[in-house]
Amino acid sequence: MTDGQGPAERVISAARRLIGNVVAMGETRLRLAVLELELERDRLLSLLLLAGASLILFSFGVGMLLLLVVVLYWDDHRLLAIALCSLVLLLAAALLAAKAKQIANQRKLMETTLHHMQQDRQALESSHDA
Repeated sequence: MTDGQGPAERVISAARRLIGNVVAMGETRLRLAVLELELERDRLLSLLLLAGASLILFSFGVGMLLLLVVVLYWDDHRLLAIALCSLVLLLAAALLAAKAKQIANQRKLMETTLHHMQQDRQALESSHDA
């Protein structure tokens, strides 16, 4: 600080520095949030593409297996074979839906950004109390 500044000018200068620091901190947090969103978007896109391809191939495989079972029991127990295949598919679908719901509940979007913002708030509160 220069000796030519009066008390009011020093207060204004300190306020400007404080505002600059708050803006810089906000910009850093915003950049972190954008980065996390971009990474999550890329991860979800890859996940959807791989899941879609595997779902199509799995559907073809299950369809062929069911066709084989029905053809094997066509003469004797065709209705029982169709009913059992349907039951197995419905049970598998229910289990997979439950697992998907469990996985969806595990992820927390922007967890790191929220953690850093909480740390910033705690630091500001502790400095305000002191």
